[in-house]
Amino acid sequence: MSDDVTIDRGSTKQKVAAGTSIAAAVILMTVGILQFLQGIAAVAENELFVVGVEYTFKFDFTTWGWIHIVFGVVLIVVGLVLLTGATWARMAAIILAALSILANFMWLPYYPWWSVLIIALDIVVIWAVSTWRPAPITY
Repeated sequence: MSDDVTIDRGSTKQKVAAGTSIAAAVILMTVGILQFLQGIAAVAENELFVVGVEYTFKFDFTTWGWIHIVFGVVLIVVGLVLLTGATWARMAAIILAALSILANFMWLPYYPWWSVLIIALDIVVIWAVSTWRPAPITY
């Protein structure tokens, strides 16, 4: 192997997307941790949440709690694997972030501001992961 190895990492746009994808993995793990804690709070104490008007997607808090706990754990695992750059983790991150958007949309009547924040973070994750095209290393 030669000493004059050059590594082409792609355009500036791709560098930004790659950096944002690393940030997306961290955001995905953060969303996972937050959903996990939100699920624990819902399972442990039903009186923590104030319910407004009746809503179409009504589950009891224990059910919502377990939904958020499972989502949280899966998002954390996929976020960790996404840091390695695995292709399946990129696809899983997009799918799970989309499912997280749906779950938090249905969670809106219980914690509206929190749900909107998580939905916004999920949108950032989807954008970052879907726009990042890892450039091949050339020698």
